[in-house]
Amino acid sequence: MIQQRQPRILLHTYPRWFYLPAALVYSVFFLIPTALAFYFSLTRWTLFDSTFIGFENYSDFLRDPQLVAGLLNTMIYAVITSGLKVLIALPLAVLFTSAIRLKGLFRSIVFFPVLVSTVAVGITFSTLMQPSNGLINTALGALGLPQPDWLGNPSLALYSVALVDVWKGIGIAMVIFSAGILSIPLEYFDAAKLEGGAWVAFRHVILPISRNATFTVILLSFIGGLRSFDLIWTMTHGGPGFASDVLTSVIFKQYQAGFYGLSTAGNVVLFILVTIIVYPLTRAFNRLELEL
Repeated sequence: MIQQRQPRILLHTYPRWFYLPAALVYSVFFLIPTALAFYFSLTRWTLFDSTFIGFENYSDFLRDPQLVAGLLNTMIYAVITSGLKVLIALPLAVLFTSAIRLKGLFRSIVFFPVLVSTVAVGITFSTLMQPSNGLINTALGALGLPQPDWLGNPSLALYSVALVDVWKGIGIAMVIFSAGILSIPLEYFDAAKLEGGAWVAFRHVILPISRNATFTVILLSFIGGLRSFDLIWTMTHGGPGFASDVLTSVIFKQYQAGFYGLSTAGNVVLFILVTIIVYPLTRAFNRLELEL
């Protein structure tokens, strides 16, 4: 009996060994660093030693006035960028999947900013948005329009960077929407044309069937907005003052100042914030998908 059962046991457990390489990679590059980050957030540490201080870093971090401004700016930035990407990318995807000439060229033009380095985009738009001799204000002045200080005005800086983020990321959102639209059977569009034309096709065919693509764009854009750093740091360094500081730039400033334990606690706060926001959104989207 033992000799008969042994091959069955081996046959049952054999495929599970293929999980081992992925489990090792996941543990080394995610689980272990995450556990170490949680531990070091409870310490005052340097490169050579550490002292356990409990939740003191968290209390100091949460009392920091920069954090309050950074949390609010992070949420504003994430909502603006994710919302505008949906509102702009969906019409573009509808346009570029229709029967128009040179649609491949137009898609390439819209997608091109995705391929450009974020730092290069930030430097370029910092030059274009110069208040005195930037190309944008020069064009506005030629038209007789106001010439604002896009990055130096505390009330405009965060929104100016958010618009640049939308310009850079709109291509990815358009590709996702285009894939969703192209997967719709042509018979649906033929039926919509009989009922009322393009608006009926958009309202009753594209919007409902592309809902999964919409959820994907919202989630990816929102997570990217919560974690955004490089574009904001390149264009404003979080300024003027704390006007465009987000949570990641506040954490980076703490690292620069040598408060490693405090900034590690900030990273844990960011991790928890992303989890608290994204997990319910994912569950809600999955529930809506099952109801369709």
